[in-house]
Amino acid sequence: MVQGHPMTTIRFHLVDVFAEEPLAGNPLAVVPDANGLDEALLRRIARELNQSETTFLLDPAVPGASARLRSFTPAGAEVSGAGHNSLGAWWWLAESGWLGPLGDGLALRQELGGRVLPVAVEARGGRLLSIGLTQGGPQALAEHPDPATLAAALGLGGDDLLPGARVVSTGAAHLMVQARDRATVAAASPDAARLLAELRRASAQGCYLYSLDPIDASAVAHARFFNPTVGLWEDPATGSAAGPLAWHLAERGLVPSAGEVAIEQGHALGRPSRIAVRLAEGRVELRGRCVTVADGALRL
Repeated sequence: MVQGHPMTTIRFHLVDVFAEEPLAGNPLAVVPDANGLDEALLRRIARELNQSETTFLLDPAVPGASARLRSFTPAGAEVSGAGHNSLGAWWWLAESGWLGPLGDGLALRQELGGRVLPVAVEARGGRLLSIGLTQGGPQALAEHPDPATLAAALGLGGDDLLPGARVVSTGAAHLMVQARDRATVAAASPDAARLLAELRRASAQGCYLYSLDPIDASAVAHARFFNPTVGLWEDPATGSAAGPLAWHLAERGLVPSAGEVAIEQGHALGRPSRIAVRLAEGRVELRGRCVTVADGALRL
């Protein structure tokens, strides 16, 4: 607050996304009613709250959308994939009553990164069950051209990665990298500068390192996510990468092309997360539950 100027109070909430209990999953800061806040302030607030992402809720600018979401990392980078940044925001909107009576569910649409995408608020008898986010159309992009250099950037040996690391996008282009096994995923110790160079080389945003021997036998993959392109060292649950991975595995015939699969993430950070992805006819839908763990106010 500048002396002589009135103080502004900005409410925020912390939501653990892809979690069944507090202090698990991936924490998200949600700032409702962000209309009138300029972009520079949005970035400064995201830096202050210092979560992997802070999502601001605004009135939609596109006809047919129920709300507009903008999400920033603490480094000030704006992200627009439909992942934990939006799933947690819609959970808070539904839980807080902003969406009105939930009944047996709501079909809504979100404006995110210039796109309008479906949102399903799944409820039964007014009780919130989960949020479903339809991601953008899946696309398989370029393969990484140099597996040995990529392995070195991840702090691994040349035989620790399987061939065919590929960039896949459902709104955010991430590099899918298969490791030999779960122990290899756990052993990865990326060099941020070198990994950043390899991601730029592949025109990718983040790196999703995974294996097909998860801890939970009901999941299909065990993963870690690194994204130095937006200033994130490691993320405990990344919906914008899990959706592309599920579709990528289906394209390779490793999981059914229709139905729901689960990907586990976050164990290396002590925040185990389970990300559900529903596949159907080229459509990728992210699904999950959340827990709101804190409410506060910024006094500016």
